[in-house]
Amino acid sequence: MGPPDGLSGVTPSNWRTYLVTQESLSAGRSTRAVVEAAIDGGIDVVQLRDKDRSARERYELGRELRELTAAAGVPLIVNDRVDLARAIDADGVHVGQSDLPVSVARELLGPDAIVGCSAWRVEEAEAAERAGADYLGTGAVYGTSSKDVEPEKDGIGPEGVAAVVDAVDVPVFGIGGITRENAAPVIEAGATGVAVISEITAAEDPTAATEHLAEVVGNV
Repeated sequence: MGPPDGLSGVTPSNWRTYLVTQESLSAGRSTRAVVEAAIDGGIDVVQLRDKDRSARERYELGRELRELTAAAGVPLIVNDRVDLARAIDADGVHVGQSDLPVSVARELLGPDAIVGCSAWRVEEAEAAERAGADYLGTGAVYGTSSKDVEPEKDGIGPEGVAAVVDAVDVPVFGIGGITRENAAPVIEAGATGVAVISEITAAEDPTAATEHLAEVVGNV
């Protein structure tokens, strides 16, 4: 598995805005439509999540998104499922603490794949980096309504992001309740970028929402 044409040299250190898909929050639009709009707005990376879909449905959707993102030169990451990432020739996978270990994902996907990992504790972040993670997602920064998380993980704040950033050398992305109004402190805490679901997916105009978020992050 390697980057498709047009993605050589595109690494997590280049990303600033990161869209995680979830059609149930998209105000009646399809995930494809949201991703198309986000690409038009300049999104840096897309993660296929849509956990409420079956594996077959995520595969079919993933094939569509792979075509869209590859044509636009935007990396496509798959949430949790290493097998799905391989099946649709995604650029990589993002795993959590209860998923396959980073080292196993790396072994299965190969040295050129991008492997991200969720880590909100410093010890988790350090372990993921040692295991070969290319980047980390940390949060929920401001709390989240898109998934169930343990109370101590819900609302770690920019200071929690800073603690993870200070502990590792790989790029760190804040996620959880991030909007264009509160994204700046996450970047000021040292995050490379921000990952969002609702801020783009539920927006009246996802293209404009992406542009506004990118503007805020880029001006910090």
